[in-house]
Amino acid sequence: MSVTVESAHVESRAGSVGPTASSGASRDPSTWAPNEHINRRSSIPFIALHFVPLLAFVTGFTWRAVWLAVALYFIRMLAITGGYHRYFAHRSYRLGRVPQFVLAFVGTTAAQKGPLWWAGHHRAHHKYSDTERDIHSPIRGFWWSHVGWILCDKFNKTDTDAIKDFAKYPELVWLDKHDWIGPWSLAIACYLYAGWPGLVIGFFASTIVLWHATFCVNSLAHVFGRRVYDTPDTSRNSAIVALVTSGEGWHNNHHRYPWAARQGFRWWQVDVTYYVLRLFSFVGIVRDIRPVPAAVRAEARARR
Repeated sequence: MSVTVESAHVESRAGSVGPTASSGASRDPSTWAPNEHINRRSSIPFIALHFVPLLAFVTGFTWRAVWLAVALYFIRMLAITGGYHRYFAHRSYRLGRVPQFVLAFVGTTAAQKGPLWWAGHHRAHHKYSDTERDIHSPIRGFWWSHVGWILCDKFNKTDTDAIKDFAKYPELVWLDKHDWIGPWSLAIACYLYAGWPGLVIGFFASTIVLWHATFCVNSLAHVFGRRVYDTPDTSRNSAIVALVTSGEGWHNNHHRYPWAARQGFRWWQVDVTYYVLRLFSFVGIVRDIRPVPAAVRAEARARR
């Protein structure tokens, strides 16, 4: 029997936003701290991995590997959107302790570091969104918001102070420290299942596409799209980003009320992550899904 994780609202940390984006962050790289610049040496493996899918010209192409890549993309995207983001960062629903760990482990296979690291930094993004303390605001430039902040040294460590509610679980702390176990295990499984094409296409190609689709929420969803809510940041709704990220593109909605499990506030705003959470709630795995308040929905209608 799994132990139920107690409900705890973290709105003051996970959802508050700072002053308006007009307060600005320095766009001049000469004013950045040394640890805010790209660490070229440690970034080499990340950049090199983008060339691994080219090995498919050597290993060959199989439909088995392609379908494996598609499946892994969507499964791991859901682990990031529904797990790392909506559960660990915002606690928009409840899980038992066992499914909590399983969700965290599947999330690590996306090679986006551990759940505590990811969620802790995301809470900081909401707290200081589009100000000089935002860790990945586009006001520092598209490249910085998309991937630059990950490649510098400043944000390497897990901010346990920002994620105390989950850092109390030793199994999550262990997984966060050993976040390499998930992707390595999956890579080996892909090779055993579909050979070299399974490793090159099924694992590496899908992982790289997954990276940049996720990163687009930080970059594109703060630059392109519609603003239906007057939030104190630059967040926008993008149907395209929502489709490739299983619902994360309704980013202006999310910044208006980040504690809801649903980001597509309107019926026509496709939110696959929410649909999957609802499906799991029918069998009792997911509980206490936090809804979008009617008053928040009404704000968008009033603006239109």
